[in-house]
Formats: sequence, structure tokens, C-alpha cells
Amino acid sequence: MVPPRFKLQNLIAYVGIKTTFVHIFVCIRPARVSDPPPARYGLRPEVHLANTIYKICDAPLWREAEAAGEFAGAAVDLADGYIHLSTAGQVAETAARHFAGIADLVLIAVDASALGAALRYEPSRGGAMFPHLYGKLPLPAVRWVKPLPLGPDDRHVFPELAP
Repeated sequence: MVPPRFKLQNLIAYVGIKTTFVHIFVCIRPARVSDPPPARYGLRPEVHLANTIYKICDAPLWREAEAAGEFAGAAVDLADGYIHLSTAGQVAETAARHFAGIADLVLIAVDASALGAALRYEPSRGGAMFPHLYGKLPLPAVRWVKPLPLGPDDRHVFPELAP
């Protein structure tokens, strides 16, 4: 098992601790361009929380992404430097907070395992760990795309979501 990995400015440190008389080792190497960016709020080990993650997107923007063969992100994603994603347990609140009353949206289900090291879980709303994709979303990672209609109460009606 590989020990947790942390990025310290321009160095990568592998830290491990072994019990029974405490053995500690540290291996530091220079960071590579291909290394994902560090966690935004201090040192955090890489975490994988969900198999399927979700992106809410304007339908016209998604059609452009399909024509281009990849999704670079919405305006907010480009401004923040990563694509905002949500787990199944977070996506309804994300829709209510950031897309309330907006029609012509799609919900995109993404295979988290297909994103590799570019996918990072970082604290956001209330300290919850949200998935952020540092890079473009490749279309082969998309499991499905479904419309996200508004119900009679102006809340979005979600299809069945996989965890």
C-alpha cells in the first residue's frame, strides 16, 4: 500500500508511519508538471469517495462540449481553475443553491475512476468534501446525460442517481 501523498510547494513528500517501536520514513522528490495541484485548504491525503459523480450544465453548453469531444467547464469552472462536480448526496443541494429556477439544464453522470489523479476531493460547503476536476472532462468518462427539468414547485426533478 502506498502511503498518503501530500504536495508541499514544489516538493512531493511520501510520509509513512509504522507502529511497534515507531518507524517513520519520509521521501521527498521534486514536483512534476503532471502532478495534480495541492489541496486548497492545507495538507490532505487524496480521497476517493464516490464511483459516480455529477455535473449540472446548461444544455447548449453541453451540446458544444459534445461537438468538441471534451468539456472544458462552465464560466464558473474556468474562473476557479477546476470543474465543479457533486456526489449523489450533494447534487440536489447544488442545484437548489446555484441553479434555482433555471430551465434547460442537463445532469451529467461521470465515472469518477476514469478521471485519475486530476480528480480531487476538497472541502467546500460546510466542510463537505466535493469532487473537483483539474482539467477537461473527457467524454468517454461520461456514463449518461439526462435532462434536469423543473417541477411544478420550480425545483429540479432528478432521475435516479447511483452512489
